[in-house]
Amino acid sequence: MIDCLTDDRLREVLHRIWGFSDFRPLQREAMHAVLERRDSVVVMPTGGGKSLCFQVPALIDDGDVTEAVTGSRRGFALVVSPLISLMKDQVDGLRVDGVDAAYLNSTLAPSDRDAVMASLRADRCRLLYVSPERLVGDGSQGFRRFLAECRVRFVAIDEAHCISQWGHDFRPEYRQLGRVREEFGQASLHAFTATATERVRRDIVSELRLRDPQMLVGSFDRPNLIYRVLRRNNLHRQILQVLARHQRESGILYCISRREVEALAEWLKGEGHRAVPYHAGFDDRARAQYQDDFLQERADIVVATVAFGMGIDRSNVRFVVHAGAPRSPEHYQQESGRAGRDGLPAECVLIYSGNDFQRWRQMLEANGELTDSSRALLRDMERYASGTRCRHRALVEYFGDVYTPAPCAACDWCLNELDEVADGTTVARKVLSCVARVKQSWGLAHVADVLIGRANEKITAAGHHALSTFGLLKHESSAVVRGYIDQLVEQKLLAREGDPYPVLRLTGAGTAVLKGEGECLLFREVQPPAPKRRHGRALIAPTADPDLFDVLRSVRLRLARERNVPPYVIFHDTTLRDMADRRPATVDDLHDIYGVGVKKAADFGEAFLAAIREFEKPGR
Repeated sequence: MIDCLTDDRLREVLHRIWGFSDFRPLQREAMHAVLERRDSVVVMPTGGGKSLCFQVPALIDDGDVTEAVTGSRRGFALVVSPLISLMKDQVDGLRVDGVDAAYLNSTLAPSDRDAVMASLRADRCRLLYVSPERLVGDGSQGFRRFLAECRVRFVAIDEAHCISQWGHDFRPEYRQLGRVREEFGQASLHAFTATATERVRRDIVSELRLRDPQMLVGSFDRPNLIYRVLRRNNLHRQILQVLARHQRESGILYCISRREVEALAEWLKGEGHRAVPYHAGFDDRARAQYQDDFLQERADIVVATVAFGMGIDRSNVRFVVHAGAPRSPEHYQQESGRAGRDGLPAECVLIYSGNDFQRWRQMLEANGELTDSSRALLRDMERYASGTRCRHRALVEYFGDVYTPAPCAACDWCLNELDEVADGTTVARKVLSCVARVKQSWGLAHVADVLIGRANEKITAAGHHALSTFGLLKHESSAVVRGYIDQLVEQKLLAREGDPYPVLRLTGAGTAVLKGEGECLLFREVQPPAPKRRHGRALIAPTADPDLFDVLRSVRLRLARERNVPPYVIFHDTTLRDMADRRPATVDDLHDIYGVGVKKAADFGEAFLAAIREFEKPGR
């Protein structure tokens, strides 16, 4: 146990460097595990402050913690990070905060690489970021030997879910990281991730060869996120309705295919939005440019495949829209979690069709990745999309956590944006009857077309236009009827069976309802309320003075461009809102503002104070 270092020492570093006055949930325990040299697995929601769990202990010398003889070298923390962009992002932020941090990757010029190596030899570097490929790839033994000589104090493995084949974003190189245990002597290993089911956590422990690790699993809930799920009908109109609630705010729009990414990005530009595309088909230079445009706030919206986003730290993303269902709840949690990292309200909208899941099955099969596990994950995602209960509860319970608030007041279900169908049981029996009359041999789209009375070639060829159930729900749209069918599947009155083209079949419970032996509730989507506007801004996260907030944002943008770093590296929106509300007058006052450390107050404080003074001048 730590006997010399108190929590006050940790809080002092946390406040002096980062401007935070206290720990977030589990941060204290995670920091103690690092300082006690006990292996750990830390699962925190996106935006929960995972990085601080290893960054703060890296600035605490061994002499502050233990009397053990470790030699004259202070040493450094080794951070394994999956993406070059993530490394640069975190190192830029640490340097602005006054922390000696560096990264080694293929983007560095030889002179820059030599400078990093020199800083390690001279014992100046406190945190070094590397990729798993560089650490354990072919020919890396000499590099690991060099790091050991410079004294690795502990190893932090970020995005640790990449280790597990049962999770998302699996990276084969991550599974080799267990070998660093023997090469770095007494260095402890610490795995960090935002999304890991119990099975994934067990896999992490096994593959990293962790020794009696401390398991720290926080809540998977993101209470500041508003979740909505919409059946896709007119995608462009549905996207514009979301954007109307987020004027002049930043967001991410995810698509399943590269073709959809490019088409939607071009359409958004034509609608007057600052949008850029991003997918793995672009060359490295183009991808880097588009990502930089978004991070540097030259673009408000990035339209992307899942190739974009892991580790993106832009904190003021106010909305994430999925224009198609992702392939698992883990992917959805990770991708939607890129909204609202600053803790302020943000919106996550899933716009899906049942065809999305069929497309995923076909793509996975073509890539040789359609396994029992991937099928199960798709079914889990389908259940979330078609579910009619609290979205927060559904996600939290999927990850094995307990959800206690009721209602959440932050999803379409709890906000009463789903209308109960007046006679749901009668509507359900019409759907179930149609499935029976097509002899339980057709899929969701076909059954929906029969019910709305669409006499297309396939229906007339099968003679289904002559069925008594043809046109029974002709007053409803196709999207609404498909939504009813999804709900009946979710309620286990219908089952979707067979690959690659699943058909609808009646379950025992569905047969009972069809015979009049049970009841059923069905719901219809309604449009979310129009946004309240003031000064042209959709006030999802209002501040006392939005005009001053805009002034401070412009100061932040200017300072960021002078230093060639993303604006959120200077200050997060949370900090600017605190400034706008409290209006500090001196540099000392800034020390009480959330997220303002000593170095940032010294480097940037006067620019923001001057802007506040100018704003407050009479007659302005």
